[in-house]
Amino acid sequence: MVLSKRVNVLSESMTIAISTLARDLKASGKDVLSFSAGEPDFDTPQKIKDAAIEALNKGITKYTAVEGTVECRKAVANKLKRENGLDYTPSDIVINVGAKHSLFNLFQAVIEEGDEVIIPAPYWVTYPELVLYSGGKPVFIETSDASSFKMTAKQLSDAITPKTKMVVITSPSNPTGAVYTKSELEEIAEVLKGTNIIVASDEMYEKLLYDGSTFTATASISKDMYDRTVTINGLSKSVAMTGWRFGYLASGNKELINAINKLQSQSTSNINSITQYAAITALNGDVDTEIESMRVEFEKRRNLACDLLNKIDGLSVVKPSGAFYLFVNIKKVETDSMKFCKELLEEVGVAVVPGLGFGMDGYFRLSFATDEKTIIDGIGRIEKFVKSRI
Repeated sequence: MVLSKRVNVLSESMTIAISTLARDLKASGKDVLSFSAGEPDFDTPQKIKDAAIEALNKGITKYTAVEGTVECRKAVANKLKRENGLDYTPSDIVINVGAKHSLFNLFQAVIEEGDEVIIPAPYWVTYPELVLYSGGKPVFIETSDASSFKMTAKQLSDAITPKTKMVVITSPSNPTGAVYTKSELEEIAEVLKGTNIIVASDEMYEKLLYDGSTFTATASISKDMYDRTVTINGLSKSVAMTGWRFGYLASGNKELINAINKLQSQSTSNINSITQYAAITALNGDVDTEIESMRVEFEKRRNLACDLLNKIDGLSVVKPSGAFYLFVNIKKVETDSMKFCKELLEEVGVAVVPGLGFGMDGYFRLSFATDEKTIIDGIGRIEKFVKSRI
């Protein structure tokens, strides 16, 4: 069979590959502790599950509008106004099968062959793959521990060319947990003034913030940024609804929204009706207490994991301001992150994701979305492994 060029440019998600390998090893009897998956270990709040049961009992099991029910899109619009100060109407919003689907639709709708998309590195593994699939060219901006893994306005300015179509901003970040401040976003906004560059703002981890950090929506910076920004979000991470597959995008550009609706009508059509009904409970703030409880627990785990890792000679980690990942510097031990992670899994049964998959070798990503005992035991194994290498 001859496969298409576009599908042949894709690489398998390294995070999914590592998680699958860890699961297979565990199933075969090996003692494996996995810190590879980007998934909360908490259950979905009961009120949301009850809403899903209510949807079933009411017979809300039919097709909906391609872009989502009016009620669900109203709930998204109200959430964006209430929490982020953004004015969107329901017609500005499309409900998708997770935020990955939102990004896929956006990239497919706007990227032409040869268009450049600026992506700060380290990045979520899917961004460059979707750009390549859409015929575009990823342009990477390398960040570092020193900048808390954040792109500066100067770096962005230097990377822009006549072919630049889009810049991706992720705050809080996967894999680093970096959070852009309002002033940093304002500086980026100044660079973009007078251009036609689209901003894809991935805000999936917005409610997982630590040390009193505050979240600023990219589109809220100015009228100019609002006009050029596509806001992308969902309920997977902060509301522990990964398997429900609920994401959304919002844009005041009617032409773009119409194009995405047209694309979605010929691919997935609407996401399932039960998830949409249940999502309204989360979007309306009815589980904010549960979300805060999860956030507090994540902050405790972050503090514990950072303290333990930074005590290991040869390793260092910048304490993140958001999300539930640590991006650990291993350069004093091994610059080849694939080699380090493969041997770590084989020798001591700890699964983490090589930094190479996120565009930055010499690091690994560790998810602290697991219980404290597992964190202590796992980092203890990492310490043992590192000591054998130094």
